[in-house]
Amino acid sequence: MTGTATAPGASGTRATGTPLIVNALGELHNPNAAADKAAQLQQSGEELVVDARALADAHASGMTAVNITLGYVMGEQPPFRHTLDEISVWNGIIHDNSAHLLHVRTAADIHRARSEGRIGVIYGFQNAEAIGDDPGRVGTFAELGVRVAQLTYNQANALGDGSMAPSNRGLTPLGRQVVEELNAHRLMVDLSHSGERTCLEAAALSRHPVSVNHTGCRALADLPRNKTDEELRLVASRGGFVGVYFMPFLTADGHPCADDVVAHLVHAVDVCGEDHVGIGTDGPVTAIDDLDAYRAAIAEQVAERRRAGVAAAGEQPGVVPFVVDLRGVDQFRRLIALLERRGWTQTRIAKVMGGNFVAYAERIWGA
Repeated sequence: MTGTATAPGASGTRATGTPLIVNALGELHNPNAAADKAAQLQQSGEELVVDARALADAHASGMTAVNITLGYVMGEQPPFRHTLDEISVWNGIIHDNSAHLLHVRTAADIHRARSEGRIGVIYGFQNAEAIGDDPGRVGTFAELGVRVAQLTYNQANALGDGSMAPSNRGLTPLGRQVVEELNAHRLMVDLSHSGERTCLEAAALSRHPVSVNHTGCRALADLPRNKTDEELRLVASRGGFVGVYFMPFLTADGHPCADDVVAHLVHAVDVCGEDHVGIGTDGPVTAIDDLDAYRAAIAEQVAERRRAGVAAAGEQPGVVPFVVDLRGVDQFRRLIALLERRGWTQTRIAKVMGGNFVAYAERIWGA
């Protein structure tokens, strides 16, 4: 697919004073597009379309880099083959849109994307199921440019328990081997969606700092997808990173607003310190055009996820997977304004909007 959006230019056109923005887990697609109009890939049964609008909106948002989800998450596809196929698709998307996109392999690539006015694309997994029973596949994925590996999705897998697994059994022996391989190949060990014991054990076992790229704080909303203060504190104490999402799990009723995102960021900074917190929205920068129609479609999506056993507590018909008043191309600027109103310094804001993720990436991938 060849995009038609206009690139910002070699020097970039980010507004003066705008901090570097890195979305530790997000989406780079147009949720309103017809599937036959652009490059597409299947993810969790959903067609993702990367077109000119998606690229233009990413530039307009001020975002410098985003960790996208590729590969197997759930469904009937063969995990390893499906993951290789999606890596190939994303390689093609980046190649065809090289004026707009840059595949990120090192922290320096994020700075390069900013200086060149491009969007850095970080290849990440939201389920390490594709590794199967062969930890050696970690090396294969590393060579292909994968830089983030989330151990589990909501359910249990061969590596450990996800947040919705009732037994909370922690890492399996295979999971321990995989963590060691991820360390050896300098991939981020992402503990988003993991069960509490899996998170604590992996954070303690890992020789390198770990991350929770998209989560909320359980102290503010007692739902399994959110992390306890114990988990947050351990991840941060070992030099890791925690990204706060713009998701319904920020409140018990599933209808958070922008102020709730701020509240979770404030709590995370209080627990972790301002050097270990960032954002991982878990959503696109292109807004849904027809919210009413989208809400109507949510009920079937939730039902399908429940049938597949991958839904999280807090997923309900009619509950949209984003913060309604913090979406679209202005979402990051709105958040920055709210943090300024909260009294945060420009230094702290710059850290949380992207600086902390880059510093963490330097610790894992190298500069």
